[in-house]
Formats: sequence, structure tokens, C-alpha cells
Amino acid sequence: MTPTRLGAVGYLNARPLVYGLDRLPRFDIRYDVPAECARLLHEGVIDVGLIPSIEYLRGGPYRMVPGLAIASRGPVASVALYTTRAIEDVRSISMDTSSRTSVALVRVLCARLYKIRPVIEARGPDLADMLAHSDAALIIGDNALFLDHAAIRPPVRPVGEESRDAAGRRRSAEGGELPGIEKIDLGAAWMTMTGLPFVYACWVGRPQAMVPGGVDALQQACRAGLANIDAISRDYFPTSVDKQAIGAAYLRDNIKYHLGDQERAGLELFFRYASETGVVPTANAPSFY
Repeated sequence: MTPTRLGAVGYLNARPLVYGLDRLPRFDIRYDVPAECARLLHEGVIDVGLIPSIEYLRGGPYRMVPGLAIASRGPVASVALYTTRAIEDVRSISMDTSSRTSVALVRVLCARLYKIRPVIEARGPDLADMLAHSDAALIIGDNALFLDHAAIRPPVRPVGEESRDAAGRRRSAEGGELPGIEKIDLGAAWMTMTGLPFVYACWVGRPQAMVPGGVDALQQACRAGLANIDAISRDYFPTSVDKQAIGAAYLRDNIKYHLGDQERAGLELFFRYASETGVVPTANAPSFY
């Protein structure tokens, strides 16, 4: 049997979905950032990929593996906007484009929740550099999970917008003290707007790509991964006990791996909003293996 070419994501939050798959001869697995997984699937280099959910609408025809996803039901911790202004005053955003779903989510939230139309620029993921060029920055994945944004000094804006006093505190043109860098969790923002979970990534492939037993193997891998969260975090952060604890809590408390009715409703609503916002041309409901 020819192995299924499987494209996975190297981030911590994907590890429970791929637990033990590298030991199965039915899969030939490789690891990339989410956007690269999508490109490889669109170009036929891999058969099935753990891709940003928005990319389901940008190729195909595709099928999703049922029951599995990277999702959140509220705060996700690892997908965030960092702002130097109140969000309603943001006029520019630098984007880490490693995950196209997160970029699409920012555009949807800006249009529907925050009622702003910022200029978007691809840059990063270096928060200080991004905020030197824009009012806000999108950071995702492990970078966002462990980022100490409070330790970064916000940039001084041009005269007439803001400055610093003798103690280094940021001041508006009118003299009022400005806040530091604020982190806006996008999973929480989506839940506030919709009341539904948000789906960041799914296993997706062409209709005939999944060999017999392949779906069961992926579902079994996830069950095994969820039973071994502590071991996954220890292996991922072999030299840091503190990161091991943070990583395990993140996998248990923030990331959800079940694609159930509520997740599907959230995914379909995201597809519709993305189409209405102009992120994608159409919003087809997902089909499954």
C-alpha cells in the first residue's frame, strides 16, 4: 500500500493530532507552518493536510476528516492582536501570515465587531518591529503563547499623536497617559461576537486521498494524544519545566480537538462572514469523508 502523504503542522497545538502517526507505515508525514501545508495540498504535493480552515474554500474539491479540528471555545491564548491603541482607533495592522485563517479572522472581526478598516501589511513575527510600523500586530502559535508583550516598550508615535513624559510613560497629544501594549485574544473575540467556537485548522484532502482505515487512524491518534498531554509537552519543551507546565495547561484548557455540531456551526458562520467580507469568493459548507 502506498503511504498517504500527510502534511502536518509543527506547532505545539497540533501535536495531539499527530501523536504516534510517524510510526504508522500508512502515512508519510512532514511538518510545516499552516500556510505552507495549505500550499502543498493545493499543489498536490501532499494528499491530506492539517490546513488553516479558510483554505478549504481556496482549492479542491476537498473533504474534511470528521470529528477532528484545532478549535477553541473562548480564549485560545495563541492567536492574538497586540495593539498600541484602543482597537476602535487602530488604522494599520501588521500580520504574521503563517496561518491564513488567523489573518482572515482579523479581517472579519475588524469589519463586523470593531467596525474599522485598517491597512494590512505582511510582516514579522517580531512584535517590536511590527508595532514600529503599525498600530497593531497579529502573532500566532508558539510565538504568541510565550510572548511577554508587557516587556516591550510601545513605539513613540509622531508628534501630535503621542509622546513620553520624563518617567517614560506614554502620553497622548492632550497629555493623558496611554496604556501599554494590549493583547486581544481572537478566540475570545469570536466567542463574544458569535457565541460559537472557532475552528482554526482541520485535516483536509481530496475526495479519494484517504485510504481505507485512514480516518480511523487519525481519530485514534488524537485520542492517544489527548491521553498523553503531559508527555507531549515534556517532549516539546525538553529543557524547560515552566514551559512544560504552561504547554500542558494550554493543550488541556484552551485548545479543543473535537469537531462537533457547535464547531461546525462556528466554521460555517466563519465561512459566510469571510465571504461577505471579501476574504473568499464563496462560502461552501464543508463535506466530509
